[in-house]
Amino acid sequence: MTRRFPAAIALSLGILGATVVPAIGASATTGTRSFTISSDVATSLTLRLPILRLHFSANTKVKDLPLLTTRPALATTWQQISPRSVQAVVTGSIKPATQYTILLPTHMTCSPTCSFTSVRPRVATAATSTTWEEQLLAELNYLPVSFSASSPQSDSTQPANGTFTWKYPDLPQTLQSQWIVGANGAILRGALMNFQSVNNLPTTGVADATTWSALIADVTAKKVDPTSYNYVSVSEGSPETLTLYVKDHVQFRTLVNTGISVAPTATGTYPVYERFLSTTMSGTNPDGSHYSDPDIQWVSYFNGGDALHEFPRYSYGYPQSLGCVEMPFASAQTVFPFTPIGTLVTVNL
Repeated sequence: MTRRFPAAIALSLGILGATVVPAIGASATTGTRSFTISSDVATSLTLRLPILRLHFSANTKVKDLPLLTTRPALATTWQQISPRSVQAVVTGSIKPATQYTILLPTHMTCSPTCSFTSVRPRVATAATSTTWEEQLLAELNYLPVSFSASSPQSDSTQPANGTFTWKYPDLPQTLQSQWIVGANGAILRGALMNFQSVNNLPTTGVADATTWSALIADVTAKKVDPTSYNYVSVSEGSPETLTLYVKDHVQFRTLVNTGISVAPTATGTYPVYERFLSTTMSGTNPDGSHYSDPDIQWVSYFNGGDALHEFPRYSYGYPQSLGCVEMPFASAQTVFPFTPIGTLVTVNL
């Protein structure tokens, strides 16, 4: 399955400056020139568009202008767009999802060297996009798709036009059908959680500034996913089964028990979010009584209190649990190493 997407990122401009007023006249004795400045500043920063435009009250030249100050620092340069207007563009890198404070000039004095004598801070956030996030995760092998840029890239960390292609045709169609370019669905969340786990980051499934920095760093270093792409499919048919896929082939299959009618296992696709070699599982039975089961082993939580785990029963293959997916001890022990944080678990009717 192949889909194309545009890599352009929208930029919105907010007019934040004051009304242009005539320049203060130059002094005949000192040669001092003063300018008032109005501005348009971006609310979202990208490498593709200027981050701001300045409009001076008299003609000026970019070669006379001081450097723009931002925090954190951005490498920028001024470009002349009219006798009285200039724009600043980024010449270095921008850290995605990072908030930058731009010291926006409102007044300039030249005597003869020019300096911004009055500034006001404005905050703008470096732009990101879901398709860019998908591009980087695909390049790092965390997604079940590959990415091919439409044209050669000088920097593979930057967003590009290109094509995503499904890598594993033998994975169930129920999973393939959930892949939509630009959609923040379970496949993307699971891949990002896996990436965050590998990089010792909070496994939120949300790409914050720290996660974006790690994505950029790993693509630059070509530090790909150290494990295979795994997937778990649970069938609530008769008998109930669990099938473990490694890449696109069946690695293991076992009988399981899912939730009884008054405490069913929710259908859908969910990423594993917490794991335990051994833990105590407690809760409330349908009759209102409390249970506490110690030393439950090989536990992978994927949806609320629902988890894959071992549990001793006389038989397996039909609903017996309170929502979890129960397996024989040996089966759970086999499955557990293949369900790191972010592994997708689909429960089907």
